[in-house]
Parts: sequence; C-alpha cells; structure tokens
Amino acid sequence: MDKKERIEKLYHEAYEKGIFNGTWLYAEDGKIVSKGAVGFRDFDDTLPMQEDTLFQLASITKQFTAVAVMLLVREGRLSLEDTVTKFYPDLPYPAVTIRNLLTHTGGIPETYDYNIIMKTFQEEHRILGSDGVIRFLSEEGVEPCFAPGERFEYTNGGYNLLAEIVAKVAGVPFEQFMKERIFEPAGMKDTAVRHIWSEGLPSDNIARNMVQVDGEHIRVTDSEDADVIAFDGLNGDDYVYTNIFAMLNWDRALREEKVVTLAEQDLMYTPGRLNDGSAAGEGEHGDGYAFGWGIQNDPTFGRIASHGGGMPGLSTWFQHFVDSDRVLVLLNCRESEDVRANFSLWKAIRAIVTDQEPEQVNCIEDIVKDSDMSKWASYCGRYEHPEEGEILLDEVYEKDGALYAKAIEEDEEVEFRLYPIGDHEFGRKTEWYTFKFEDGSVTYNEVTCKKK
Repeated sequence: MDKKERIEKLYHEAYEKGIFNGTWLYAEDGKIVSKGAVGFRDFDDTLPMQEDTLFQLASITKQFTAVAVMLLVREGRLSLEDTVTKFYPDLPYPAVTIRNLLTHTGGIPETYDYNIIMKTFQEEHRILGSDGVIRFLSEEGVEPCFAPGERFEYTNGGYNLLAEIVAKVAGVPFEQFMKERIFEPAGMKDTAVRHIWSEGLPSDNIARNMVQVDGEHIRVTDSEDADVIAFDGLNGDDYVYTNIFAMLNWDRALREEKVVTLAEQDLMYTPGRLNDGSAAGEGEHGDGYAFGWGIQNDPTFGRIASHGGGMPGLSTWFQHFVDSDRVLVLLNCRESEDVRANFSLWKAIRAIVTDQEPEQVNCIEDIVKDSDMSKWASYCGRYEHPEEGEILLDEVYEKDGALYAKAIEEDEEVEFRLYPIGDHEFGRKTEWYTFKFEDGSVTYNEVTCKKK
C-alpha cells in the first residue's frame, strides 16, 4: 500500500467534500510518511493553510499538563496521592487526590458549568482565569459530583485545578513552566500556552476556528458558541497552540526520554482504577483513561496512547503508538455537521495507519437512495411526542423537492432536511439515528410517535 498517496488523496477529497480543513502528519520510525495542508487558516479564506500553521490543541493539552505534574512528582515537590486541599485548603474536596484529577475520577464539577465564568464575561467584560475559578469553588462550596474513585466522569475542571497546582508548587506561571520544562526540551518550536482572545494573535499563522450554521461556515464569535471566549483564561485542559511538526518532535521526545523517562511514561499510560477495581473510562476511552491519555492495547501494535480535542469549529487528534513507533496528528479548524462523513474519514485514516485497506469516505449525500416520493405526502404532518427527550419531532413537510422536519432540541425549534437512505428510512446530517416512517408513525432515537 502506498500510504503517502492514500493519505494525501484521502484528505484532499475530504477537503473537497467540506469535511476537513487543516493539516495532517503521519510518521513511522520517526520518518514522515505523509504530511500536508488543505484549505484556509483565516476567517475570510484568503490565507492558504500552511503545514506549519499553529492550531489550538484543545484537550490534547491534557497530556502536557499531566507531564508537568510528573516532573514535580519526580522532584518530590508533590505526590500523586496528595489531596487538592493540601494546596488549596478552602476547596470542598478534601479526599480528591492529584491522581483522581489526572484520571477524571475525583468528581470535580465540569468547568463549563461554572456560571461565574459566563457571568464575569458578560457583566464585567473580562475573561476569568483558573485562579478565579478556584476562588469561586472555595467561596461557593461547590460540592463534588461523586465520591473519589466511585466512577469516571470526564471533566475539564480537574485539569484546570492541576494547572493551578503546578504553578503554585513550581512558583512560576503555568505558561512559563510549560515552555521551559516541556516545550523547549522537546524541541517543540513555536509551541506555547496562549490566550488569543485576551492577549491577541502573535501571528497570522494561527488557524481560526469556524462553525457551520445552515451549511455555511461562520466565525465562532458570530455564532451561539461565542461563549467559548469566556473560557480563554483557563489553563490545563486546553490552550496549547502548536503545529504538526512540533507534535512529531513531541513523539520523538517521548521515545528518547527528553522530558519524561520511559518508566514515568509507563505510569502515565496505565489507566486509573475505580474503587471497584475496574479501569477508569474503559470503553469510552479504549481500555481505560490514564494520565491525559486514552489507552488501547492492540494485539498487533501493542499500546496506543491517544487523545482528541474539540472546541466549536475545531477538532484535533494525536495518536502515539507507544510500542510500534508510529504517530498520527490531525488538526482541523472547520466544523463539519455531517456525522457520517466525519466518522468515515476517521475510519479510513485509522485503516491506513494500521496497514488496512480504507473504505470510501462518504457524506450523507453519497449514501442517498432513490425514494418513492409519492409516499412522502403520507409522512407529512404533525406528530405526537413525549414531553421530554433529546429530540422531539414536531412536524414533517416537503420543501423545495425535499423532505424536511421541525423538532424541539434543548428547548429550541430547529429545522433540518431528511435524506432518504433506505426503505421508508431517512437520515439527518448531524445525528446517527434515522427516522423510519410506517403505519402512520415515525420511529427515531428509540422512540415511536404517531401522527396526529
């Protein structure tokens, strides 16, 4: 298999289909097999994407925060069994340990639920940092969601606390610690913790994230997701900016023990354990969630440590084949609403990097089947639905030669197109579930509703 040709063809086709706008890199044994850039890096589509364009990593950042913790553990300045109250006595989490924070098993509330962040941003027109979040948690006494080790629940809040603990123990700003102790020793040129909404853009070579609304890409700041700006002052869970070449250097730095030893990495690749002995995050994150990584034990390739990242308009992926010396980096700054297309793109690249033949990447338009339009009229009308649910289908109707639906989602009315993909069965771009019409009713998302 010519992996270089296959991967390049894959991503150029994905760009043409509106699925991918960004950069990629795949390497084996430290040698680049395929790399490239497609699309644009600015809001106005005037600046072509470059291979060295910097991207916000989103949650891939967590592995770097975990490494920062490990460096302080090595120096004896903190322990994985230290509780968070050792460093912040007023926090209402006396039994939550550093290990719990690293493995999302501490019950720390999700940062993005903290009303104080949005309130500060909206009323005072300023961005609150992680230190402000700690003050809020301490003053308000925000209770944990569950007892430490009781279950796994992914939360950015735990990594915000870790960043503050690292800064407090090290005696320097988190941004400085990361640069001097991790990025520079790893040879990660131009990599930094950045807060571009509050501090400004250091260059025009930073990819700008765009969301998709009604089939059109718009700036995050012009969408309902503009609230993400309010969280720009946080650290630990996000806000490392870098490029594909720096991430390749990170892969090599791990293998060559430039920052953390192989023994320390073995610990970082070991999934956390819940109180009942099961692996934290098992299933959701492969064989379990370790220190900033999801871990998979593959029968052919051995351990694979990976993590994705997502923010409105942004999706990232870093896959470090621990035992097979392969690495994959994907950085994308344009949102695609087509869930089938996104999954088939990932499935195809996953096949290539594991020496398998990839399947065709399809958008929902590619799998549309001929439909007996004479039956559409029988599908149209208003439908009964339960009072509560993820989606409440309200009405089906024809418009411009296509079938459309109106539904209630998160207390708002939404309109979307229904694409015929089977006998009496229709799909929606933004969801996996289908809508099947028969006998005067429609079944979707495990709910059957009758026409009124």
